[in-house]
Amino acid sequence: MTSTPRHSAVEVNGITLHIAEQGEGPLILLLHGFPESWYSWRHQFGPLAEAGYRVVAPDQRGYARSEQPGDPDAYSLLHLAGDVVALTRALGEEQAVVVGHDWGAPVAWVTAMLRPDVVRAVAGLSVPPVLPAGLATPQATRRRYGDGFYQVYFQQPGVADAELARDPASTFRRILFSGSGDSPSNNPPSPWIVPDGSTLIDSIPEPQQLPGWLTEDDIDAFVRDYAGHGERAFTGPLNWYRNIQRNHELLTAFQGRGIDVPALYVGGDRDMVMSLHGIKELLGSLETVAPKLHRSVVLPGCGHWTQQERPAEVNAALLDFLGHLRGPADHSSSGSAGRSTR
Repeated sequence: MTSTPRHSAVEVNGITLHIAEQGEGPLILLLHGFPESWYSWRHQFGPLAEAGYRVVAPDQRGYARSEQPGDPDAYSLLHLAGDVVALTRALGEEQAVVVGHDWGAPVAWVTAMLRPDVVRAVAGLSVPPVLPAGLATPQATRRRYGDGFYQVYFQQPGVADAELARDPASTFRRILFSGSGDSPSNNPPSPWIVPDGSTLIDSIPEPQQLPGWLTEDDIDAFVRDYAGHGERAFTGPLNWYRNIQRNHELLTAFQGRGIDVPALYVGGDRDMVMSLHGIKELLGSLETVAPKLHRSVVLPGCGHWTQQERPAEVNAALLDFLGHLRGPADHSSSGSAGRSTR
């Protein structure tokens, strides 16, 4: 077993995805969020691989080193769930445990909802299962938070794209720090709002010093991952937001469906997501949405970048969850997956 991830390209659904992979055993797919890449899981590869798992983290459709379809409509949750299924098959597996953070979490939850035959268990970091379509519509968030709410702001073609791509290193410093538990603005957390007359980047100050969990080498790694798309480096990722309304239209037939496989949720109490309307109520009723919920973990002092800010706690929660899974894909004892103890 290699001690560092190996990199390769995989063809899925007519596009090329870059993946990082380490270890052997039952397959675990790690799905990053915005604006990240496979590198956001750098602290998870070693511990999960050493525990006997095959760990694969793709750069998701439109992100970093993966291909960026030009059609904005090519980024719906049906496309993204399809990529998870196709990637599982391309890796020679029938099933995977799927773990997602930020935007990766809705992809993981929705794929588990649609394809429990492929997703044998699911974990979501930061974003709980807002089903069936992943996130509230732009119309709903505009009414509640105004035009400056970041998900509404992102709907404008070319605007945030240009701002974020102007100086990617500064972009990553600003966004990663501002969303962290180390940022004073997240104590308590509040929605990300671009003030009227301001720009996205101007509304996020550049930190004078990076927090202990984030280094300039980490910033450089993200910048290198995004360099191949030039001025369109963030257009693919932003197109995910531009499909939120469409996701609701495409997935309306699944209203009322839940998560039928074992599930885990991990978040931080200083995550901006915690301040959004309805999230606390949703967290209180997770077992209704996911009856096979193993645990719901909220980490004190942790911001949005869960697995980067608190790798030890996240790894422990994931390994505990995985340890309770039993099935033919495991090298351990056989038997069907059932409800885990809380």
